[in-house]
Amino acid sequence: MTILLFDNSYAKLASTFYRECNPTPVANPDLIQFNQTLADFLGLEDLHLERQQEVLAGNTLLEGFQPIAMTYAGHQFGHFNSQLGDGRAILLGEVIAADQTRYFIQLKGSGRTPFSRGGDGRSALGPVLREYLLSEAMHQLGIATTRALAAVTTGEEVARDQLVAGGILMRVAKGFVRVGTFEYFSARNDLSSIQQLADYEIEHHYPNAKQEENRYIALFSGIVDRQAKLIASWMNIGFIHGVMNTDNMSIVGETIDYGPCAFMDGFHYQQVFSSIDRQARYAYHNQATIGQWNLTRLAEALLPLFSDDTGDEDKDVKAAVKQAEDILNDYSKRYKDYWLAGMRRKLGLLEVYPQDQELTQELLDLMHQDQADFTLVFFYLSQDDKQAQLMALFTQPEKLAKWLEKWQQRCVLENGTEKERKAIMRSANPVYIPRNHQVEAAIRAAEDHQDFSVFHALHQVLQTPYTLQPDKEQYQLPPKPEEVVQQTFCGT
Repeated sequence: MTILLFDNSYAKLASTFYRECNPTPVANPDLIQFNQTLADFLGLEDLHLERQQEVLAGNTLLEGFQPIAMTYAGHQFGHFNSQLGDGRAILLGEVIAADQTRYFIQLKGSGRTPFSRGGDGRSALGPVLREYLLSEAMHQLGIATTRALAAVTTGEEVARDQLVAGGILMRVAKGFVRVGTFEYFSARNDLSSIQQLADYEIEHHYPNAKQEENRYIALFSGIVDRQAKLIASWMNIGFIHGVMNTDNMSIVGETIDYGPCAFMDGFHYQQVFSSIDRQARYAYHNQATIGQWNLTRLAEALLPLFSDDTGDEDKDVKAAVKQAEDILNDYSKRYKDYWLAGMRRKLGLLEVYPQDQELTQELLDLMHQDQADFTLVFFYLSQDDKQAQLMALFTQPEKLAKWLEKWQQRCVLENGTEKERKAIMRSANPVYIPRNHQVEAAIRAAEDHQDFSVFHALHQVLQTPYTLQPDKEQYQLPPKPEEVVQQTFCGT
């Protein structure tokens, strides 16, 4: 096997940032899916050789791996927990990929760590399959996300409500530092570690901040911008994260931790799927506001680094707070701009006109009233021959007809051709999403019957979500009443 070169920068930080720990070997790992394209991109193409399953399960460590569990805290449903950390994930190492970007390789479900807090550190097979399907679908949809490199079964069972098959996911990200990582050190008044972590993020993910007068203010502004863009992209595609705790919000602006997440079928502003979100804190329509709330917690942790240190402590604190408030207040505008730009693309509008937000909101309100299928509405709208199907999604099609007239009048203001507009719409409105009932069917077939064919077939369709595929009509359709998935669950 070729010797792979790892550059484990996070393991070079102080020991307070992580704990060293090895994955716990499993009895009989068996490969479910391996992402060869991603492996080639990362320079890990040799993982397809004879030791593949042992490496992907954590039974065998490659030369250069430095397994660690990362330290962090977090606000969970608004309540602060000062000691969390990777309870069932282990960071193996980092590679520099073909695009000269650093990527972190992590095992999820690989056994107990110092942060497992009484848990077994394992994952059931279902959450592994869910994260593989959804994270790779999100990537193909063009949304910033962690990636799935491999999924394996363990040959062992894990105890949840009952004994179920175990699985391990090997996933990849540009970074696994979270808002909660900064909160961990802030809760301990460890300013030195906060600064070390901020410098690390600037060096590896926000290098432009080095050129600014205060690099830490620039870092925070950059993080705010990426979060606004990310959450807007979720809203544009009908995705609900489900558990936007600060320990699940990535500093690099990627979708991370696919627990009780889901894509909407019928559109509803207050749609919730997570079984543990009983107060609808993380409902679809709340996601942008929660993003700002999480960023406020980050600002509180970074605030000591914003000071100009003029010698007047009171003045310095007020100035730092003002800087943070200005950036946080700007978040709403950034989010709105990203969201509206995405909605314009979905409606084939390339120019910017004042009425665009009202036009978009009116359509969403109509969809909300009838809980019209989010994906199908926009897909049918982007097609030349689907008006009848579009109308059928609404109980009062005459209201939609009036909206369509307004939309057509707005389209007349565009400089581009009808063909160009429809091409933009088709690139922004997917044909296929990982619908909940289809994901659940894949999980049930795998867990109940050891049948992975449903998983593989769904995964294959989701690789080209914007392209209409022959004989795949069933993957477009919303669930039948008996197929509706009302709740999704956290893997722990």
